[in-house]
Amino acid sequence: MSLPLHQRGALEELRQEFGFDPEHLRLFRNALYKRGLPLEEAQALLPPTVHEEFRARFGQPCLTLAERRDSSRDGATKLVFRTQAGLLLETVILRILSGRTSVCVSSQVGCAAKCAFCATGQMKLARSLRAHEIIEQALIARQILRTEDKTLRNVVFMGMGEPMHNRAEVTEAIERLRDPRWLDLSESHILVSSVGVPEELIAFARVMPRVRLALSLHAARQEVRQELMPLAKQTPIDDLRKMVVELEKIRKQTMMLEVLLLSGVNDRDEDVEALIEFCEGLDVHVNLIPYNPVSGAELPGGRPLRGTDSRRRQKISERLKSVGLRVTTRVSLGEDIAAACGQLVKTHEPRALGRRASEVSGPTSAQE
Repeated sequence: MSLPLHQRGALEELRQEFGFDPEHLRLFRNALYKRGLPLEEAQALLPPTVHEEFRARFGQPCLTLAERRDSSRDGATKLVFRTQAGLLLETVILRILSGRTSVCVSSQVGCAAKCAFCATGQMKLARSLRAHEIIEQALIARQILRTEDKTLRNVVFMGMGEPMHNRAEVTEAIERLRDPRWLDLSESHILVSSVGVPEELIAFARVMPRVRLALSLHAARQEVRQELMPLAKQTPIDDLRKMVVELEKIRKQTMMLEVLLLSGVNDRDEDVEALIEFCEGLDVHVNLIPYNPVSGAELPGGRPLRGTDSRRRQKISERLKSVGLRVTTRVSLGEDIAAACGQLVKTHEPRALGRRASEVSGPTSAQE
């Protein structure tokens, strides 16, 4: 099987075997990773004597772009990728009206967290993604944005999977995302969202203290949180707060707390007051998230989930702000193509929706 193009050391190994000038490799990396040129154009910057071996060595894609869906309502694009083993995963490009662009990458195929409100949680965990597969998602997003005269600004680990269940590969991917020789993104433009796995998050923060973190809190009352998120049974709310305190000591920067508001579940007065108590004395920013409908989403016992209405959401925001908390409400993109927060899932073959994969920038190689 071919080596993945983005595997650490793969290109340097090729250079040493053929003995060509390191400047050729620098130009190739700059063209592919920073400028987002197609592989064929970037490969032209390598000596002609290595072209045949390059294609032979990196000839099989690690991810194949199987489908692209563009929202008719907003600036979201869903990309469906197929791994070499035939597993399907999803990535989302987000274009904000302000001009900012982000790619939401997946770190796993499926997820073991099984959050009640999340479509990915209804899937079984198939496997964790390798670092080069995560890089490939970001790189294809950069290539697509380049065709629109846009640049990739942010990479957010909010796609399929729990990043801290794949910490080693996520860390390696971020090392390349921020490396000036690779994608050269600022760490402040990389965000990792986690359900809260204390030991893993603290270990991650020690090696990546400048990467932004978000905690999928969703409820500050233990009984409510573990009803929504089965993994919460492993981490009592007091221990979760201690984790946030420890992360503050390591990182010395604001942490985002994500709260998906669900009618009659976590939006009652007692839920809001518990959230205020949880946040007291912490350097946090509360991000309220409207619920995006997910087929089959329900609490244990079969109670279907409904989102909090906008009026109640506004009252909650005002109450939180009244005690001095920083609060924003997330603007969801891509609901019409099932690409919004909590909607990523892939258990079926791609359909001919939106543009075909053959009509867009394809995989960067030879080879979130």
